[in-house]
This record gives sequence, C-alpha cells and structure tokens, in this order.
Amino acid sequence: MAKLYPYIYSDDAKYQAEFYAKALDGEIIMLKTFAELPQQNAKMELIKDKVMHLRLKVAGQIFFMSDSVNEPVRRGNGLDLTLEFEREEEARKAFEGLADGGTVLMPFAKQFWGSMSGMVVDPFGIRWQIATEL
Repeated sequence: MAKLYPYIYSDDAKYQAEFYAKALDGEIIMLKTFAELPQQNAKMELIKDKVMHLRLKVAGQIFFMSDSVNEPVRRGNGLDLTLEFEREEEARKAFEGLADGGTVLMPFAKQFWGSMSGMVVDPFGIRWQIATEL
C-alpha cells in the first residue's frame, strides 16, 4: 500500500505552511533548511536559509513543502487539492481560512449532489476544493 502526499513548491514555504497551519488548524511537524545538508558548497551558501523539506499536518493529512530554488513556481488549473470533512462547521472554517486573501471560485454552499462544497484559490495560487461527506 502506498501513501499519497501532495508536495507543494513555494517561493516562501515556511510562510505558506504557517498560513495553512492557521487556516486549517494544523502544525509544521518538521522543517529542514539547505544549511542542514551535510555537503555544502558555494551555491548552498546562497540558499542556506531556504526550506529544503517541510512536513505539514493539517486536517489529519500530511503535506510536503519546499522552497523552489532552481526555477520559478508556476501554478496551473490542472490540479485541485480537495479536503473532505465530516462536519460542515469544520469544512466552512477551512474554506474561510483558505479564502482569506485568496479568490473564491465557487462559494461554499449546498450542492445538488447533497454535500456542502466550494472552490477557492488561496493567496499562494493553490486551488482547493473543500467539501463535506455525503
């Protein structure tokens, strides 16, 4: 059995992870910078304070994050991160937290298939769908 972990590359992974921890009532459980790598060179000195790997636990899920150091971050519309909650209150709180400073694509509301659902692009350009179980 495998586990699937979203891996989010960021211009500022620590700041973005702190936003998610607040918005989704979670915590950063591990953070490693490039300065912690055993092998160092001149390039490493330039990126020593950047996040090499971060583990974030939110909504009972683990997300990996890292600063993008080799190329600029480009977001697209080919993938949404979806969180499904048991209770409407949890889902609404997560939706509102992610929408703070972001853009609501579809308001959080009762859908014809029976669940509450909404879509939002957070302030970092990540598209989320927040829903309740049927």
